[in-house]
Amino acid sequence: MKALLLSLGLLSLPLAAGAQTPKARTTQLQQDFTFKQRSFPRGGFFDIFQQQLQPAERSALEFLYAYMPSSDLLNRSGDYYLANVRTTLRARQELPWGKAIPEREWRHFVLPLRVNNEALDDFRTARYAELRDRVRGLSLREAILEVNHWCHEHVTYNPSDARTSSPLCTLASATGRCGEESTLLVAALRTIGIPARQVYTPRWAHTDDNHAWVEAWVDGRWHFLGACEPEPVLDLAWFNAPVSRAMLVHTKAFGRYDGPEPVISRTPTYTEINVIEGYAHAATCLVEVRDTKGRPVPHAEVEFKLYNYGELYTVARQRCDAQGRTRFTSGQGDLIAYASQPKGSSYVYGLKQVRFGQDKSVRLVLDRQAGERLQLDLKLTPPSEAARYPEVSAEARQRNTQRFAWEDSLRTHYLDSLHAEQVFGLDARANAGVLRQFVEESSDKAKAHALLAVLSAKDLRDVPLAVLRDHLQHSQSQPSIAADSALCMRYVYNPRFAHEALTPYKAALRQALPSELRQQFDRSPEAIVAWCRKEISLDKDFNPLGYPTEPLQVWRSRRADSHSRTLLCLSLLRSCGWAARLEPVTGKAQYYHGGQWQDFALEEVAAPSSVSPQGTLRLAYQDNGILDNPKYYYHFTLSRFDRSGRLHLLSYDEDANGLEQGSAWRPTFERGTKLDAGQYLLVSGSRLADGSVLAQLRSLDIKAGQEHSDSLVMRRDSTAIAVLGNFSSESRYRPLSLGEDKKLSPAAEERSLLSSTGRGYYVLCLMDAGSEPTKHALRDLIAEAPALEQLGRPIALLFPDSTAAAGYRPEDRAGLPQQTFFGLDTEGLAKQLTERFKLRAGLYPIIVVADTFDRVVFVSQGYTIGLGRQLRETLTRLTQASSACERGGCTKD
Repeated sequence: MKALLLSLGLLSLPLAAGAQTPKARTTQLQQDFTFKQRSFPRGGFFDIFQQQLQPAERSALEFLYAYMPSSDLLNRSGDYYLANVRTTLRARQELPWGKAIPEREWRHFVLPLRVNNEALDDFRTARYAELRDRVRGLSLREAILEVNHWCHEHVTYNPSDARTSSPLCTLASATGRCGEESTLLVAALRTIGIPARQVYTPRWAHTDDNHAWVEAWVDGRWHFLGACEPEPVLDLAWFNAPVSRAMLVHTKAFGRYDGPEPVISRTPTYTEINVIEGYAHAATCLVEVRDTKGRPVPHAEVEFKLYNYGELYTVARQRCDAQGRTRFTSGQGDLIAYASQPKGSSYVYGLKQVRFGQDKSVRLVLDRQAGERLQLDLKLTPPSEAARYPEVSAEARQRNTQRFAWEDSLRTHYLDSLHAEQVFGLDARANAGVLRQFVEESSDKAKAHALLAVLSAKDLRDVPLAVLRDHLQHSQSQPSIAADSALCMRYVYNPRFAHEALTPYKAALRQALPSELRQQFDRSPEAIVAWCRKEISLDKDFNPLGYPTEPLQVWRSRRADSHSRTLLCLSLLRSCGWAARLEPVTGKAQYYHGGQWQDFALEEVAAPSSVSPQGTLRLAYQDNGILDNPKYYYHFTLSRFDRSGRLHLLSYDEDANGLEQGSAWRPTFERGTKLDAGQYLLVSGSRLADGSVLAQLRSLDIKAGQEHSDSLVMRRDSTAIAVLGNFSSESRYRPLSLGEDKKLSPAAEERSLLSSTGRGYYVLCLMDAGSEPTKHALRDLIAEAPALEQLGRPIALLFPDSTAAAGYRPEDRAGLPQQTFFGLDTEGLAKQLTERFKLRAGLYPIIVVADTFDRVVFVSQGYTIGLGRQLRETLTRLTQASSACERGGCTKD
């Protein structure tokens, strides 16, 4: 019963709990530590406490061990944690602010090593002395800014897959997505004793993407900064405006955190807190969950869903009280409240649009049955912009800009040296020597090359040599599949299943298997599944986020969360030569036997593996005049209802660079695609210029052996494009020409935009020296290059000065639409647009669509995911309007 209460969070502090007394906090810690220790009796994971420890060391270790996820408990040794605790205590003594940090902030935001879902490494012990010396003589505020400059010297933004690399691996590759950049900065600040936390909006409300950044504690307050993007002051970043339109900004504090922030949820390992009120105007709404007879549904779980990337994404979950009520605080825009409940062998569910800032309370009724036809048309509105900015002097901004450029040059020099180290055409960065040694020492070099070919770009940059050796030398394929080299390499030799850290486990698992058990496993994959189901107990309490536990540590402890238990089973299957995988669309665990993929689920006691019955889904789509081939994730998604009514997104990814690289309607759904029989929800949406969405929700019933035909509808805004203002096409700029060295060189004389664009509409993009929003904008233009080239309108890409232009290497510009031309903003066009359209001074990129009659119909500034798509849609509408006029279908002003 106690374990059940822990898993439900019922032994946690109440949501509105205030600060505990030191005595109560110590008592609670001892109870939690003891319960955790008793939950893992095998494997000697608590042996470190048998050593002679200083009181401060023991206290810090007990906090870490009580609240770290079980994956960290099993994956790392006690000596590892003791070394890091000693470094942390050393920072508390040696840094001038160390003793001034309150105990609560120190325990929750300095002591923990984990930031997100990264693999834990030796960053804190390896980089402590360097970072300590870097901030010597600085105030706490100055030290935070200085550490961010240090991070910028080493790392720049680049999108990648969902696996979060460790801080040391991020440094080695010199690039990272926002989650990796912010993980690095938090790790660096904590290393020198500064409380720091990674905060993030799970998804933006007004555009398709998410973002993570950092908050640091200074003199009793939390302040934010963009990771690896140094500004001259705190509380300033490129996202000041976008975050003012966020619906949720949250973070997790390991342990029973009792700070002042509103609590979203509590688990035995972390407290999730809501910090939206520090960034945007917020409002609270009471949600009451009722059944069809009006009775409260006690302890119902409510999911708050936001439209983003073509799906209704759950940004938060909250459990109701005994009266079926919960309160949620959000930005003042629209969310969908969703709840479901098992009912017999089926389920019921309900959903309700909630307008925060307008709705003080809503009633959510579970009035929809599984399989019941659902079709809803909704307009979902994001919050209005209400950006807050600190004061920054012109001198401080200039110094920061100059330093920013110098740091870019340091990192660019390092990156250039890494690119020169490519191995066999693979961009391995600092890991090039590992790949070279692996291939050179391999007796079967063709097979070694084949193994490298199935690894992701990120894996190539940080995979250890021991992993490559283990999975090449100790992989063997069952005779039934040995002839299929592609199948064997991808699903037997390959060390990866999902987003776990890669480890060498095959030789060790084979050696650990008793002879009789090994023979059983070699004969039957089902024997492996049955053994895992019986012998590995389920940890429902101590790893609620499902961080992967290494297969060897699951074997050693005989206990794991559901995801890690499945990973061990898959690892045993591959170690015994059976092809195994997590199915890429649904995420189901499968092994290959009898010429087909068999599904298995360890949670289902004694359930045999099986081939799921399937039907076919065919979606018809009629071109809405703007979009002829909607993209999965950008425009629509498909989710499956599980047995309890929860929704699970299907994945149709085409590469490793984020959700925006998904498949599309025509190649996947036009002629039909196979799906497991069951209930699905099709969500589609058209993002409007103000960030709101015209969405449609449609349920689908896929029956085994049958084809289900339905329609994909992209609702269209019929509102005509409005003229937003004017801008002179006679404005001048200095052209940049591309020399033989592929570098941009300025021309001697200026010329007008009109002389380069010709008559009609054109796109003007003003870019800075490589901020994250500018890089996003360039990638979006490249992604839409074929469509933009077909539309044929000129694209002027202007930089503020020669230094900014020189910062873009040829590979950064590769793939831009052919009609793009480059120049320098010598006449202050950015300043003109900023003043005319009341934009934020100094914030790039600035993008407008204007014509040579000086009319502006589109303006964007800063971070706009999907910019290329928005430009394509705007130019398409303008082209259609022009064609209508030529046919006599328009009137003169």
